[in-house]
Amino acid sequence: MDTGWRRVPARSSRLQRCRGMQLGEFGVWTTYRAIGEDNAGEAAKLVEDLGYGTFWLGGSPRLPTVRPLLEATQRLVVATGIVNVWQYEPSVLAAEREQLAPAFPARLLLGIGIGHPERTREYVGPLSKMRDFFDGLDGAAAPVPREERCMAALGLKMLELSAQRSLGTLTYFVPVEHTGFARESVGADALIATELACVVDADADRARAKARSYASSYLGLSNYTSNLRTFGFTDEDIADGGSDRLIDAVIPHGTGEEIAAVVRQHLNAGANHVCLQPIGVSGVPREEWTALSAALVR
Repeated sequence: MDTGWRRVPARSSRLQRCRGMQLGEFGVWTTYRAIGEDNAGEAAKLVEDLGYGTFWLGGSPRLPTVRPLLEATQRLVVATGIVNVWQYEPSVLAAEREQLAPAFPARLLLGIGIGHPERTREYVGPLSKMRDFFDGLDGAAAPVPREERCMAALGLKMLELSAQRSLGTLTYFVPVEHTGFARESVGADALIATELACVVDADADRARAKARSYASSYLGLSNYTSNLRTFGFTDEDIADGGSDRLIDAVIPHGTGEEIAAVVRQHLNAGANHVCLQPIGVSGVPREEWTALSAALVR
């Protein structure tokens, strides 16, 4: 596959049409498994105070579990990363959204995705499944507006669908080159929110060890490994926990300023928004969020 791409300038206007929803350029990504659900309110308030625009809750959350994040903050957008379409009926998701969104206008973004064949027994016809799920959201008693939802995507057809049926795409576990390809695929106006796992640690050996521990499960998932091969990584890069070249491209490490440089590469390649996921941390990553904010949020 030819992965050559030309820079298509990202535009911010479409990000503001959804009743004024403001994602900002930078957000954080975490899970309740990582930070503890009891710490949700405290963590969200810290993220807002540090100047981030969006709190991405990963781990295939059920939608009602995001309420404490919204209740603890005033401006922060809360996004799901991702609602798994094999685990939800679209009518149920739309009804749950209707219980939340009116109380928190322009602050709830549904990140929706197809998951992975290795983790889903029913996994078949993913593109058709996503289309059907969007049809269900559109036809629900309380429809989910197109620009209050985004879609996880890696390959061309899924990226195109994300731009056609939602605000845009959430990409995960990708090098900068993929961000450029995604921008070319979705056009100038669609959202590209790029997740960026990182290790805030200047010791390269220690940081790469943390990165490999995190990467091990993803390097066993065909959606991710196929995508990495498309962008020039080999079986040797993927084997044995990932080569230094692969690990450094997908999970940068270093000081806050060094990681911020990679964030800016994604923005220059076409991302509108980068959601940062410091890894190798126990509990709420207060120091890491603070260091990254100091380097990025001016």
